[in-house]
Parts: sequence; structure tokens; C-alpha cells
Amino acid sequence: MQPQPTDRFGRRIHYLRVSLTDHCNLRCIYCMPVRGLTFVPHDELLNASEIETVVRAAVAIGFDKVRLTGGEPTMRTDLVEIVRRVAAVDGVRDLSMTTNAILLPGIIHDLVAAGLKRVNVHVDTLNPDHLKRVMRFGSIAEIWAGIESAVAAGLSPLKLNCVVVRDYNDADVVDLARLTIDREWHVRFIELMPLGTDECARVAMANFVPSSETRARIRAALGDLTPLPNLDHADESRNFRLPGARGVVGFISPVSEPYCGTCNRMRLTADGKLHLCLLHDTELDLKPALRNGNGHTLDAVQSVLLRGIQRKPTGHRLDEGVHTENRRMFQLGG
Repeated sequence: MQPQPTDRFGRRIHYLRVSLTDHCNLRCIYCMPVRGLTFVPHDELLNASEIETVVRAAVAIGFDKVRLTGGEPTMRTDLVEIVRRVAAVDGVRDLSMTTNAILLPGIIHDLVAAGLKRVNVHVDTLNPDHLKRVMRFGSIAEIWAGIESAVAAGLSPLKLNCVVVRDYNDADVVDLARLTIDREWHVRFIELMPLGTDECARVAMANFVPSSETRARIRAALGDLTPLPNLDHADESRNFRLPGARGVVGFISPVSEPYCGTCNRMRLTADGKLHLCLLHDTELDLKPALRNGNGHTLDAVQSVLLRGIQRKPTGHRLDEGVHTENRRMFQLGG
């Protein structure tokens, strides 16, 4: 097994998050405006073969974990092919995907056959009216059908991601946490992060809810939250279990309880940029290496990846009002 690369802060970097598209069939208020959007032209998106090449290069230097994200990855018509190509790369230990699950029922069996191991489903509330306010398009019925299709396909553990937004869904976290009592699911509550400079960033700053408040609300309604051992020091979620519960309640707190010191992630944007940190603007362009046509593509991509690892920053300056401005969440995939 190839040793995992280490950055200048001593962090072992071995997890690649691959954004497949900047399109999405939802318009969550903290992520994607309804109007005024421009998208990456089709020929600027990395194709399935190029994504496979990046993953092969990453595995060759020690990466072993890949997550497919968006936008909404199920909007890629070649998603099954991408999954098949990535899963076939020797050394990919874990291949997962983050999705809103709306389109999942029609393709889930093909994705599993292609090699997908797990899914994280984004759902901010179980209340149909509140969902229309915070996620705007889609419905809880559609998302729930997608969740059930993932369960039926045997993808485990199923993880649900809820971004908590004050005055929109902060009162609904109890219902989501309650799902873990009878199900072996992981329900994780995520703090808002401001990315970009538009209305979504303003929502993120004005409607922020710290994880401590969400934990207190769940504890008051459902009982004590017992901390669980941290089996992976790079896991961004602090995990707990409710009394008698089968599943896990997690809290991802990049703002109030940052975990930058144990970050193990690099991000590839849909247009081929290596985004070095979610809350920084620094990027390296992989596309010239991928499209140079000189017969040394894999080596060239590895070189950019290694350079990116050494330039990866640590820590953010959200407390000073400094955050990513050039990219928005739907362009990075979280």
C-alpha cells in the first residue's frame, strides 16, 4: 500500500472529494440562488475518463477514499460510468456520494452494481412546508423515496446531512435526530458556512446556529447524548447516541468547533481545479495536466496533486469575516 502523503502541517491527506457538476435540481437558500446563475460550459467539465485519471493519480500517491459530490451528482448523465471507472481503480478503498436523493430511485441499482458503497443524503427537514422554504424545490416525498431506495439497495451506513438555518429548520432538528432511535442511520447536523459574496453568504452569516445550540435542543427533547469514541481522527463529525438508539447523531461544526488541524481532504471542482481548502480561495488548475497530450498525463497530474498538498492551508478566518469569495457551495460540494 502506498504511504499517504503528508502536508507541511503533518496531516495525512488521502481523501479526494470530486465535484461532478455545478448544476442542481434544488435551490437551497444558503447554497444556490434562484436567479442570476452561470454554469460551467459542458466542454470545460471534466469527463469520465479525466476524472478516472485524477483518481488514478491520487491513488498512486496514497489516496484511498473518494466521494462524488456536486452540485447534484445525479444530474450527470454519465454518473454510472464515472462510478464504474472510479470503483475499478485498484486502491480506492471507499467510494461514496453525497446527493439529495431525488433522482436516486431510477439509478440506484446501476450505481451499486458499478461499485458505489455509500451515500450521504442531504435533507434539511422532514416538515414539507419548511422544506419548501429552505430547499425551495423538490419535496420530502421525493427525497424520502430516494432514502428508501438507498436502504433497499443495501448502502450502509446511510447518512443524512442537515444544514441548520435559524428561523427555517432549527426547530425541526429533533424530528431528524429521532430517526436514529429505531434505525442504524447517521444523522448529522452541519453549521452554516458563508461562501461567495451573494445572498446565500448573507443567509449563512445572518442565520447561523452553533452546534452547541442544536445539541441542547435535541438533548432537551430526546434525552442525553452519549459521546461515541472517535474511530477516525479526521472525521469532521463529533458523534453521539441517544438513549437506547440504534443510530448515531453527529455534529459538524466548522465555524464554532473547527477541525482544520485534522483535515485529510482535497477537493476537485467540476471544471478541473484542485481547491485546497473549503474556506480558502487557493486553487491549482489540473486541466492543463489532463489535456496536455504529451503522453505523461498521469505524472503531470500527480505533480499538481503533490504541489497542492504542500500548499494546503490550515485554519480559517471566519471570526474575522474572511471566507471563500470566488466559489460558492454548489461549486465545491461541501
